[in-house]
Amino acid sequence: MVQLLWTSLVLLMTVRESVSQEVNCYSSFDSGNCDDLWLLGEVTMDDCCLNPHYGYIGADRKCKSCGPPSWSEWTAWGRCSVSCKEGVSQRRRECQGQGKCAQTTTHREIQKLALETKVCIDSSCCPEQGQWSKWGQWQPCSVTCNKGVRKRVRTCTEPQPRCGGSCDGPSEEKEPCVVDLICPTHGGWSNWDAWQPCSGTCGGENLPRPTQRRNRSCNNPPPSSVPPGDECPGLGSNTRTCDELPFCPSNGNWGLWGPPSSCSVTCGVGIHEMLRQCNNPAPKHGGLPCFGSNKDQKICNTKNHCPVDGQWSQWGRWEECKSNRGKISCRKIGGQQRRQRWCEHTGFDGETCEGKITDYRACYDINLCHFDGKWSEWSEWSQCDPPCGEGAKRTRERKCIPDLSAYEVFHESFDCFEEDLRQLNVQQPSNHKSGGEYTLSISSNVISLPLVMCLCSIHEPSVTQSSLL
Repeated sequence: MVQLLWTSLVLLMTVRESVSQEVNCYSSFDSGNCDDLWLLGEVTMDDCCLNPHYGYIGADRKCKSCGPPSWSEWTAWGRCSVSCKEGVSQRRRECQGQGKCAQTTTHREIQKLALETKVCIDSSCCPEQGQWSKWGQWQPCSVTCNKGVRKRVRTCTEPQPRCGGSCDGPSEEKEPCVVDLICPTHGGWSNWDAWQPCSGTCGGENLPRPTQRRNRSCNNPPPSSVPPGDECPGLGSNTRTCDELPFCPSNGNWGLWGPPSSCSVTCGVGIHEMLRQCNNPAPKHGGLPCFGSNKDQKICNTKNHCPVDGQWSQWGRWEECKSNRGKISCRKIGGQQRRQRWCEHTGFDGETCEGKITDYRACYDINLCHFDGKWSEWSEWSQCDPPCGEGAKRTRERKCIPDLSAYEVFHESFDCFEEDLRQLNVQQPSNHKSGGEYTLSISSNVISLPLVMCLCSIHEPSVTQSSLL
């Protein structure tokens, strides 16, 4: 079995053995071992060089091809030897491989074969320097006041340079100058002030946004008046919108009225009702709702007469207390009173009034009669008047009431009417209960009572009460 050995064989570069072949060049051959290349064991250096694709480093530190000698390709033409007019340009090639590329034996002749020269012209003429003209007049000072500079110029025209030539030295000369005038001071802006508060606290979807403003002053420095200086350029104020504010409350507004509803009645005069909505626009962002009602009413006439039900008139006055027994004035003989009412305003098939037309009640004819009176119990003592000091007094009262115990109370129940009771101011005897009051006109112990007695029911179970009317 062939043992593979690789000793100190290092790849350095690639050279061309011929125009179309590349040569792999190695640094050295140790003991002539090329088995890495051929896998045939140990071989001599000559055997290794039988392969035209490999080479070695020679004494001149160049890669030497193991193949037959041949010229390499020409290099590119070098730069022309001069920058103007006629010169020469060269290119080179090398002899590669084992042996010589030509029959000549001299080194000089071999160099001639490896070098090629041709004539070249880089430019049609060589640069020629020009000469400066005389210095011109000094120009005006660069400022109209205080210190500045002035300059003068010369031209490269005597003669002009040719073929890229130039004149040596500067084309202009400067020197300080002074104008005996005071310079005006031009205005300069101060720093911007802080932003002022926004012009509002809220914005709107369809409203302009509030703004805020900042100012600056033309006082850094202020412009001079003599000689007059320029004002500051630009604006002294700056404005921006306040974009971070909330939306303003938007109050609601009524939309159009809707169609009217049907008439509320089928006869006579009624109403139409119309509705509207608070949506033009609807309130937003905490805005107020629409002011007023969302309903409206209008009169509508059906042109149909409605039935008119009858209504009772007020009761007429009570007639005199009478009896079929004859005269009963100031006697303990009961009589009877009558009053009437009428059913009014019935029309267009309306209902008639329900109830009775004539009303009756029992009575005593005691008008302008005289009765003995009796005293009531004393009232409680009042507070002292005045409440302190000398001469203070307090009082108590009692009332003289008629003695009507001889008159029997009627056991029939008749209606009492509130409108009659409201017109009276009656002091009821202590042994009677009543819903009203009456007063008495007292002269000594004689009572004049221009009233009649009636019986009243106050809707309490099993209780019958009397009052003087």
